[in-house]
Parts: sequence; structure tokens; C-alpha cells
Amino acid sequence: MKNHSDLDQLCINTLRTLSIDAVQKAQSGHPGTPMGAAPTAYCLWQRFLRYDPADPHWPNRDRFVLSSGHACALLYSLLHLASVKARDASYPPGERLAVTLDDLKTFRQAGSRCTGHPEHGWTSGVETTTGPLGQGAATSVGMALAERWLAATYNRPGYDLFDHKVYALCGDGDMMEGISSEAASLAGHLKLSNLCWLYDANHITIEGSTDLAFSEDVAARFSACGWHVARVSDANDLAQLSAAYQRFLATHDRPTLIIVQSHIGYGAPHKQDTREAHGEPLGAEEVRLAKQFYGSDPDAQFDVPDGVLAHFSTQLGQRGHGAHAAWKKLFAAYRAQYPDLAEQIDQMQQRDLPAGWDSALPSFAADTKGLATRDASGQVLNAIAAQVPWLLGGAADLAPSTKTHLKFDFAGEFQPPGEAGSYRGRNFHFGIREHAMCAIGNGMSLSKVRPFVSSFLVFSDYGRGALRLSAMMELPLISIWTHDSISMGEDGPTHQPIEQLAALRAMPGMVVLRPADANEVVQAWRVVMQLKNMPVCLVLTRQAVPTLDRSTYASASGVARGAYILADAADGQPEVLLLATGSEVALCINAYEQLKAEGIEARVVSMPSWELFENQDQAYRDQVLPPAITARVAVEQASAFGWERYTGLAGTIIGLHSFGMSAPQKAVTRHFGFEPTHVVAAARAQVVRHAAKPARSPGDRR
Repeated sequence: MKNHSDLDQLCINTLRTLSIDAVQKAQSGHPGTPMGAAPTAYCLWQRFLRYDPADPHWPNRDRFVLSSGHACALLYSLLHLASVKARDASYPPGERLAVTLDDLKTFRQAGSRCTGHPEHGWTSGVETTTGPLGQGAATSVGMALAERWLAATYNRPGYDLFDHKVYALCGDGDMMEGISSEAASLAGHLKLSNLCWLYDANHITIEGSTDLAFSEDVAARFSACGWHVARVSDANDLAQLSAAYQRFLATHDRPTLIIVQSHIGYGAPHKQDTREAHGEPLGAEEVRLAKQFYGSDPDAQFDVPDGVLAHFSTQLGQRGHGAHAAWKKLFAAYRAQYPDLAEQIDQMQQRDLPAGWDSALPSFAADTKGLATRDASGQVLNAIAAQVPWLLGGAADLAPSTKTHLKFDFAGEFQPPGEAGSYRGRNFHFGIREHAMCAIGNGMSLSKVRPFVSSFLVFSDYGRGALRLSAMMELPLISIWTHDSISMGEDGPTHQPIEQLAALRAMPGMVVLRPADANEVVQAWRVVMQLKNMPVCLVLTRQAVPTLDRSTYASASGVARGAYILADAADGQPEVLLLATGSEVALCINAYEQLKAEGIEARVVSMPSWELFENQDQAYRDQVLPPAITARVAVEQASAFGWERYTGLAGTIIGLHSFGMSAPQKAVTRHFGFEPTHVVAAARAQVVRHAAKPARSPGDRR
């Protein structure tokens, strides 16, 4: 019988050879990092990770994030050898492993659970979608933040329901990406001692040695950010690795970075260019040589030697199963003593809302002066957050401007415990770090709290990489973007968003909501809070907009359908359609009244969300936008891109075709033609242009 040392080495080498075979069979992928980092990951999983393979969704499990997503063959091999069970809805019904040998054999092929980079929700055991470097590292900070908040909020004496750790395996590329520096800076400030990054320092990127572009002292950088830094001089030394993990567990006042020195493609010494081991299959001859070096059968493929699965089961499996069973027993006792808190935890895990969550929503009386939709949103957010204890978040240093500060007495500030706040606080301060903020929001959402993040709309560009992943993962992240148009005025074109709305609308799975007035804001938040598997961008004004008289115009409840008839012709047969979102809806209402006085029948359609509207059935969409009415004017203080979908090529789009300008709001809007007279003139011209065309029935799509 093999001793533990021999079994450890056999397991490590099996992780390596499975990864090599997966990449080689696919003729695509990155074998080098899985080979070099296998001991680092193995030591963590086998000796320290608190994780139940039978239930990879257990709330208090330790998290392992593969930020170096190109090394996913290593993660898939781990999931297979650990016998992690499939628990995501994407799998067919029935018991099976998250990753089978057949899955490994179809690495990077259509339909495989072993995709080219890890995809959360598709493969059980993948904690977050990674690939773009730095995203996993930043997301892990969100997971660590969430654990600190959950522990401070729900743990009680004798009931440590939440005390898990968060580990992220990073590489040189992660360290170079700016998002990791943003996230590390915040993690150090917040003293997240439950967070450990494993830096696999192999000094190789696609172009070659990191000496080409990366020579900073990473340890000094992290020390300056308030991290504890440990070093492992040889990735193959399990004793050194174990000591480093132990030091992390013994550090209670700061996050930990473990710098592990490894060699890309370790064990394949015949490779003349180590870049090849990083970014492409080894080739048949090198595969044989590597396997011989590891003491494996060079002719066997996808081989799992006797004893490997059992060794994983008796260490990781038994430890995780025992910890999970103890947690379930603890939670049952907690439920008996604290039933209300236990119910909140249940609701969080299911992404449900507590009864009465909308009981305190404000309503807004008609007001020609009105108020900014950001101000209305601030009131609504506070009303909801007071009823939903796990709705929390903040801004990239702009909460006073985005109106996202929670002001009720028990909200508090999320800070290291002390006079400034505690980990129980629900106001988060992300600093001027939009990209990290959005990724951290993803990590919080993955931990099942309900986070919101906010900044100015133009800076959504900085967070776009993380927003894209929230859409890909179907996370209900709430992004609040204010200062939404050229109407912000004097700050000028650097701060006036133009193409951002079109860019966000182009993102699959993203819901964009740009409400027209305070009551549309209320209804927008109703939509937002009930989303369980879609992120949303709530786009809001800085300037005041009129609060429409809903006794004259339609109810704002139409927001839930994405677009609705706000004002119509007396007989319901308009000559021209006026389409708009946000602040420009009031402009169209003004034009509508002028046209009516001239005897021209118009319809105003408020379209706060194209995505929600497109999800309606064809009958409703044709009711709002009758195909027979081709005289159409769209008005939006943003790029005109995309509006042709609703106006047709013969319609008029009053939008922007350049960047903005620095001037007072009225001067800017006048300069770009966002005035009632311009809309009226465009509507008249549309009526004349389309009057000679034969009318068509609503069902005629010729």
C-alpha cells in the first residue's frame, strides 16, 4: 500500500496528466499552468479547503476561485478527482458528477462541461466565470466582503453560521491587470482576513518572459496595501505550502498573499520554449516525455490510477462532509432559536423577497418642476432597503451624487470594526475603482446578498468587463448610473455620456432601465427587485424632470412591460408616434400638447427598457407601436444607434452624432436641438412624408 507521501504525489501527477490529456485531445488550451500549479491547488483542496463535494452550493463552504481562467483544465481535473456532484440546473435530472472523464475528453468542444474558460452555472463547482484576467481576483474580494457582512449580521454567540474562507489562484497576468490592484487596495483597507490570493509566479506570459513588461516588486506592492505576504520558494514542496496556508489561517487582521514560485509546464523539461507549454498543447512526443518524468504510463490517456479517488474522498471528501453535516445541525438549532433570522437566510439563498418589501414605497404628486430621477431613486432605494435587510451597496466615491447612501438609522458603514463602522454596515465605500466595484458586486451577488453599485453613466465604461460577466452569469447585480446625458451641462464632453446607453443595450442579458419621472422610478425599482437572474442598469438624471400628472397621462405601471402608451390620440388612431426614454419623455409630452393644439394627433410612447419591451408578445408590441403607423420620431440624448429598430429607416431620430459640449444645461440642449419646437417640426415633417402612403392594417408586415 502506498504511503501518504506517495499518494499525494500520485494525485498531483494525475491532476497534471489529466490536464495535459484534455488539452492535447482538444488541440487547444493551456497545459503549462495546470502542470506548474497542480501542487498548490492540491495541497489547498486536500488539506485545508472546507468543501463538501456532495453539495457544491453549501452556503458556508470555502470558495476557490480560479482567476487564471486559462488554467481551467486544472480546475476540471480537481472537480473530477474530488467527485464533485452536479448541482446546477443546467444539468439533466439525475445524479452525476459535475465533471466526468467523458467531459474531460471533450474539453473545449460544443456542449462540454469543460468549456474553454470556467463558466459559473454551467459547471457545478465553478464559483465564478473567469477568463478575462483579474476578474476572478476582484470577484473574490466581493465574496470575502459578503462573508464578513453575513457573519457580522447573522452569527450569534455559539452560532458561527458564516466563517468561510475565500481563496483565489492568480497568475502574472492577474497581477498586471489594473482591476487586481484596485481590488487588492480595497481588500487591504477593509482588513479582509478571510481572503487569500495564491500567486503562481511562473514569470511567463504569451509573449514570453515577464521581464519584457513586468518587473515590479509584487510583495512590496501588497505589503503597502496592508496585506500579509508569505512566500513559497518551490511549488512542489507541500510542507512549505502547508505552512503558508497555516499562516493565512492564523492571520486575523489582514488578507494574505502567498507567492508561490513555480515553473511553467513543470515536469516537461524538453520544451525549448516555455511559452509553448503555456499557450498551446504540448504535442504527442512532449506528452510522452512529461508523463515519463512524472512516472506515469506514457501510453495511457485520461488515466486515474488506483487509490487516487479514494485518497481525495478520505481527505477532502470526509472533511467537507463532516463540516457540512455539523453546519446543518447548527443551522437547525439556530432556526429554532432565531426563526426570523433563519427565514432571512433562506430567502437570500433563494433570491426571494420578504413579505412587505414594497410596503413603504413613495408616490409622487404631479409637479411641473419635478425632481431628478436620481433623487427619486434615492428615496425609493432607502424605502426598499429598510425592508430588505440584505440589500446593500455603495458607489465609486459618488454616493452623495448618485443618491445611493442608505440613511436610515440602522444602515451603518461597512468598515473594519471600530469607530468608523463595522462589518455589519450596509453602506459600502468602493473608492474611485469602478472596475473593481462591479466585479466585487458580482462576488457579493454570487454569495446571495443583493448588492447595488453606482457611479456616473459615462464611467460605466470602466466597469464594463465586470458588467459583461454579471450578464453572462445571470446575476441580479443592480448598477445605478446617474448623470445620464448632455443635460449635466458644464462638466462637458468628458463627463457627458453619448454611446454608453447603446453599449449597455447591446449586452446580451442586461436589462437597461431609463425612467422618465419619479413615478417611473418607483415602478423601475419594482422591476429591479423582482429580477432573480438578470443584471440591471438603472440610468438616472442629475437634472430635475417634471413629475407627470398621471390623472391626465397613463399610469407608470407600464414600465414593467418596457414601453407603454403614455399619451394618445383622442380616438386611439394617432398620425405620428413620439418615442422617448428618460428625461426626453417630458419633452415629447410638451410637443404632443403643441401638436394637439395644431390638430395633429400624436401618441407618446415611454420606452424605459427596450429589453423588457422585446420580451412582450407581438400583439402587445404592435398595440404600442402599430406597424401601420410609420410616421415616427424618436428622441433621446444619446447616440442614435439602434433606434432604427423602432422608427424604421424613414423615421426621424433626434439623437446625438457627436460628443457633447461644456456649457449650462439649457445652452447644451438648445445647441443639440432637444427642444419642443424641434420635436414638433420633426413630427410635422413625418406626418407629411407618410401621408401619401397607403394605410396598412396592424397585421400587414409588407
